[in-house]
Amino acid sequence: DNSSPTLAAAKHQDEAASKKKLHLKAAKEHSIPEDLNKVLENKVMETVLDLFYIKLSVVEMTCLGDADSEGIVSKSVSSHSDLIPGIYEGGLKIWECTFDLMDYFSEAEIEFTNKTVLDLGCGAGLLGIVALQGGAARVHFQDYNSTVIDEITLPNVVANCVSEGRRMGSGKDRKASKPPSKRPRKAEGSPDVLLNRCRFFSGEWSQVSQLLLNSNKPSSKYDIILTSETIYNPDNYSALHDTLAQLLDRNGHVYLASKVHYFGVGGGIYLFEKFIEERNVFRTSMAKIIDQGLQRCIMEIVFK
Repeated sequence: DNSSPTLAAAKHQDEAASKKKLHLKAAKEHSIPEDLNKVLENKVMETVLDLFYIKLSVVEMTCLGDADSEGIVSKSVSSHSDLIPGIYEGGLKIWECTFDLMDYFSEAEIEFTNKTVLDLGCGAGLLGIVALQGGAARVHFQDYNSTVIDEITLPNVVANCVSEGRRMGSGKDRKASKPPSKRPRKAEGSPDVLLNRCRFFSGEWSQVSQLLLNSNKPSSKYDIILTSETIYNPDNYSALHDTLAQLLDRNGHVYLASKVHYFGVGGGIYLFEKFIEERNVFRTSMAKIIDQGLQRCIMEIVFK
């Protein structure tokens, strides 16, 4: 009979699924505040590989309850979950493949000078920050969640790019320099560096690419798109593929870092590779395989 809980649940899931299709998370561009010191107020910094990043536990404390407009911090903390599909897509923590990709930049001597770069699914934004320090002309940051952009990405970019004594464009000798102090000094200089070189976007990929393609200051296509740990969910492959196809310059390169397999979510590098092959738009190559622990890899994607 119709009142059985399983049927009701199935019906509810169907409704939820069709709702989710209608309510793709809208894209928005985040403005960069005039006073950059405001961005770093009440933030505590940690450092990794000579980069500053916001100490997450402090963000969690300041955003608990519904202090962040999306409520993702409390949802993530209360459910002990790094992922709530369609609600929170993992941007509050730094995933290990990000470091794989940063290592790869130095090994392969990836050249960012004067390039336009998109850090897709940026989370903490470390990849884009390295590109900025490597002399990129423009870097755009995108994350699914607006809270991640406001509370984490933007402060990280500010801390790394305008605090006193950080030379922009010193990407080459990053490892050798001494680690910065825990707290960045006051944001020095004007936000011009940021305003002229960075833009920040939140929202679902297909929505963000529409926003970029239709925006009143259309961005040229990107020379380099960086993305790490974004292929865990096969449901998103189509949106990701189309976004890359729409936004990558004809001669551009995508560098994608991923675990070989995401247990429990079902995605993985070979599944995505197969998806790309079937679409017949891009050519992929395995740039590097990392064997310690869970097997991870870096894939390069270019147009055919």
